Amino acid sequence: MLKNILSGIQAYFKTFQLISKLKLWKYFGIPILISLLTATAIGFLAWGLSDNIGAFISKIWFWEWGAGTFRTISDVLGAFVIVAIGLILYKHIIMALSAPFMSPVSEKIEQHLLGITHTHRNTTNTAQLWRGIRINVRNLLLELLFTIPILLLSLIPIVNIFTSVLLFLVQSYYAGFGNMDYTLERHFTYRESISFVKRNKGTALGNGIIFMAMLLIPVIGIILVLPLSVTAASSETVKLIKENEEIQNTETLQNK
Repeated sequence: MLKNILSGIQAYFKTFQLISKLKLWKYFGIPILISLLTATAIGFLAWGLSDNIGAFISKIWFWEWGAGTFRTISDVLGAFVIVAIGLILYKHIIMALSAPFMSPVSEKIEQHLLGITHTHRNTTNTAQLWRGIRINVRNLLLELLFTIPILLLSLIPIVNIFTSVLLFLVQSYYAGFGNMDYTLERHFTYRESISFVKRNKGTALGNGIIFMAMLLIPVIGIILVLPLSVTAASSETVKLIKENEEIQNTETLQNK
């Protein structure tokens, strides 16, 4: 798994070169706009709600002594909760809405890596959008299911050091999952794609780690996160699919 995590990370090193070589920048205009608008909307929402959440958390402190200090801590925790949930919503929204634009990018990368001029495709833009929404809603619900208990554990001093890392890794996995599916949708059904990513958790995690790290870079990170992460994920996913097909062909020959 560690090897796959490193491979998922290293795939980013050649993304600029690959995007320029295949002239893919033109496909990223609308996704970048979606990314900027979504990030701005969530940012304003977070700004308005952080104090309210802080006030709600502070109500669990019933004593007068230390109330001011606990309210300050509550405001910080409120902001942390908003940022965590905001990042979850952000990535799933942009991935779902960008599906019709990212799938052609993934397809061109696959054609280039395999040296072919045509890939099997039997989906429309509408179908790609619907699949993107379906995958990301599924991932959003599961991610929230894991995130809420982690956020509750974050209220415990010292433990919150470890929960922050765990929360980052959970978000990274589902980010990588979404990026890989732009390629998987041409080869597998909805259920098959989920199984494929589960077998290749390391690749999803490696891709998602850089995805999440890029979001820490103001503005530039939001602009480049989709082009770079989708290009990196497509390259690695194509390799994994090819390896999977070779293994299946070998097993078929051995069984004959």
